[in-house]
Amino acid sequence: MKYIRNILNSRSKTDGNFFVRIQEILGFKPKNIAFFKKAFTHRSMNIKDAQGHPINYERLEFLGDAMLGAVIASHLYSEVPSGDEGYLTKMRSKIVSREHLNELGKDLNLIDLVTSKIPKGHFGDNIYGNLFEALVGAIFLDRGYKYCEKFIYKKVIIPYVDIAQLEGKVISYKSLLIEWCQKEKRTFDFNIYDDTGNDNTRHFSVKLAIDNKVVSKARATSKKKAEEKAAKRAFFVFQKEMSKLT
Repeated sequence: MKYIRNILNSRSKTDGNFFVRIQEILGFKPKNIAFFKKAFTHRSMNIKDAQGHPINYERLEFLGDAMLGAVIASHLYSEVPSGDEGYLTKMRSKIVSREHLNELGKDLNLIDLVTSKIPKGHFGDNIYGNLFEALVGAIFLDRGYKYCEKFIYKKVIIPYVDIAQLEGKVISYKSLLIEWCQKEKRTFDFNIYDDTGNDNTRHFSVKLAIDNKVVSKARATSKKKAEEKAAKRAFFVFQKEMSKLT
């Protein structure tokens, strides 16, 4: 009996610490802590509800992404009355970029709240953005749109959204380079090859050629990262011309 009581007391303390931490992040008391527990449960736990539905943050991530998009779209619509659809869409994409969401998740140390069978050190950076989206989704289910909107203004819009700075921010150097090449009728080619070198981790190298001339090289642990790094280096070669597209 004493052993069981100790387990229950331990669990209660853990739940209490989780509740306190969530309240600190939100700035208000959650009504149903279960939504937030789900927002920080990784699929590796393989937990299901009574109906056999998986309990993890992935569906909340989808919901949070939609809420972020809606609140930020509304803000931009009000703040930039002269912006057309293309401009507003591009600005919203810059605010909710994966890179930015990952930074927000890191600032809040959301990884510390995750329940997972995978060691936390094995997760990539995207876990931070995923958790931030799931947290927003949990807020919406727990308290509704108004609380969700207040949280997004407090954590995203007020501290980070500067229209003038965002106008010059590049989301993807590769996309920008492709757009520029197409507009200027230039050819481009990302020549990718394995480059393990002396590393234990697999690496890829890329040579980026524009009009059949190599303008930049890069190396990274994935093809996508290598291409992005090469495109970024090419951007600084053609910065004056490409900056017109940002």
